[in-house]
Amino acid sequence: EEDFEIIDKKQLPDAAELRNEEKAKPEEARWSAPILSLARKASENLALSYGSALKSASLVGLVSKPGSSDSPAKTSTRCHTMEERTNLMNMMKLSIKILIQSALSLGRTLDSDFPPLQQFFVVLEHCLKHGLKVKKTFIGQNKSFFGPLELVEKLCPEASDIATSVKNLPELKTAVGRGRAWLYLALMQKKLADYLKVLLDHKHLLSEFYEPDALMMEEEGAVMVGLLVGLNVIDANLCLKGEDLDSQVGVIDFSLYLKETQDSDGKQDGGITAVLDQKHYVEELNRHLSCTVADLQNKIDCLEKTNSKLQEELAAATDRIGSLQEEQQQLKQQNELIRERSEKSVEVTKEDTKVELDTYKQSRQGLDEMYSDVWKQLKEEKKIRLELEKELELQIGMKTEMEIAMKLLEKDTHEKQDTLVALRQQLEEVKAINLQMFHKSQNAECSLQQKTEAISSFEGKTNEMMSSMKQMEERLQQAEKARQAAEERCSKMKQELAGRLDSCRQQMAQLDSKCSTLEKELKSEKEQRQTLQKELHQEKDATALLKTELQQMEGLKKELRKLQDEKQQLKKVREEQEQALQEMGLHLSQSKLKMEDIKEVNKALKGHTWLKDDEATHCKQCRKEFSISRRKHHCRNCGDIFCSTCSSNELALPSYPKPVRVCDSCHTLLLQQCSSNSS
Repeated sequence: EEDFEIIDKKQLPDAAELRNEEKAKPEEARWSAPILSLARKASENLALSYGSALKSASLVGLVSKPGSSDSPAKTSTRCHTMEERTNLMNMMKLSIKILIQSALSLGRTLDSDFPPLQQFFVVLEHCLKHGLKVKKTFIGQNKSFFGPLELVEKLCPEASDIATSVKNLPELKTAVGRGRAWLYLALMQKKLADYLKVLLDHKHLLSEFYEPDALMMEEEGAVMVGLLVGLNVIDANLCLKGEDLDSQVGVIDFSLYLKETQDSDGKQDGGITAVLDQKHYVEELNRHLSCTVADLQNKIDCLEKTNSKLQEELAAATDRIGSLQEEQQQLKQQNELIRERSEKSVEVTKEDTKVELDTYKQSRQGLDEMYSDVWKQLKEEKKIRLELEKELELQIGMKTEMEIAMKLLEKDTHEKQDTLVALRQQLEEVKAINLQMFHKSQNAECSLQQKTEAISSFEGKTNEMMSSMKQMEERLQQAEKARQAAEERCSKMKQELAGRLDSCRQQMAQLDSKCSTLEKELKSEKEQRQTLQKELHQEKDATALLKTELQQMEGLKKELRKLQDEKQQLKKVREEQEQALQEMGLHLSQSKLKMEDIKEVNKALKGHTWLKDDEATHCKQCRKEFSISRRKHHCRNCGDIFCSTCSSNELALPSYPKPVRVCDSCHTLLLQQCSSNSS
């Protein structure tokens, strides 16, 4: 279900009332007559559609009677906004239609100088500005249609190239210029309708920038996007460099759309309205020309102010250059004095260092020879000492072997002594047994008579014991002989060991004497070495002094280099200042040229008049009469009419970006001015 606003039918204007109001207005206040004449049919259609909608709504019961709560001011504002939207949509349809027809008739790519294309961008800019909210900032109120266009980059990543290229253009300083550049690039990509459709799909984001009854927030926005799809047929080649998009005045030129389209209004009304439209168009052009003249005068004033500032800066810079030149001369003199002193000191130090180096080399050669001899002696003594140490190690090994053998012999003697002690204990036991047997024999003698058989048995036992005793005695004798032989051997071994110890002691005494002699030689060598070290320390001290002197020399050299660097820096500063002066002079000359160009433009706007084709019948220079073969040509500088031979030259004028046709006299005058300015 659609929601309809509560509007009184009597408040809606009819077509007849609109015509009467236009006739009643004075001619001076009817500057908006072209828009009304072009949008007349649209308003009639709108009134009829609104009437039918209201009737249908009243039948359903959605619209109440005239006694409603809405005030007449609100309804009038709504009607006014609806009229604006319809007028803008009609202008958009006309501009797109004429642009497509002219592009297809020409059959080529369109440039930025093509008038229907320029008028299309002006109409599109008015459509995008309709219903924009005013944003307050610290500087003031800001109302630009570039804000909603920036949302396309976030919603459609394909538009990031356009946004980056627009931001990188240094000539654009305002949001209006950036928005115009964005529209140019989108049209060249043939994606203008797609990008605006993306914006319309996200109306909740557009509500931050537009009012609720704006063109982009209503159905007319979708219709406009549908109309823009037809522009994909056109190939546009627009150059953004060199165009002043910030200061362009977006005024619709109705001369392209003024055609005989009002058949229903009658021939007289159509003629009157056409004359009035042309009159208002001429007035609008005059107003724009006066605006451009005022802007040019403001620019001239700004350039004069900048010129005076530049002259003051030039005078200050010349004063600074003079003071810097004086300082440079003083520094040059000081630099020369320091250089002379340093050169003298360097020569003296060089001679001293040469003499000291010669003496040092001679002393160093003698010391090297001494050191090589001492080093050879040390090597020989080290070899001898190593041989003696090897002999000592062998003798110590022999001594350890002898001590081990002595310990083994002592162990054998102790074991043999232990065996002798055990044999003696056995002899004592046998003696005790013999004593017992003797006592028993005494007891037995008492009972010999009674026990004769026992005596015989005991005698046998005694004989056996005696034989065993004899054997034991023989064993004792053998053990004593073995002990004596072992003692003899031990004594011999002791004698041999004592001899060997004496020989080892003698060898040790010889080695000690050799060691003492070697120690004395080492002490003498150490003393010689200490003396050599002292001499080396002295030489090192001398070399350190020489190094300090060399460091001082290097410091002097560094100071020289610093002075030379400072001199070069001063030269660079002087050269940079000279370059800055040259650049200032170039800027001054350029500003003067711009002033002269602007003055020429003003003269051209004020003094020269553009002759009409009907006023001229003869060429102004050669005075030949114009005919079918001899065509008329305007000089773009003076505005007079010449033949093709007298206006065959072309030059670039300040008011035209490309070279245009100029007569011979203007050509010579302009060339003379250029040569004088360049000199």
